[in-house]
Amino acid sequence: MDELVGTCVRCAHDVYCTAGFLNGILLDNKNILCFNCKDILNTMIKEESLEEENQN
Repeated sequence: MDELVGTCVRCAHDVYCTAGFLNGILLDNKNILCFNCKDILNTMIKEESLEEENQN
């Protein structure tokens, strides 16, 4: 059973709880981030880290 728990703070898509598991992540400020946006942000962070390493 899916239960709507909120919306993603980045893309505004609905985020559901399925069988007791949140289909996203809960941030420290109690906002929700969907898995897709989490993956996008992680990729951006990795790319920025690589750019910084290449500049040094």
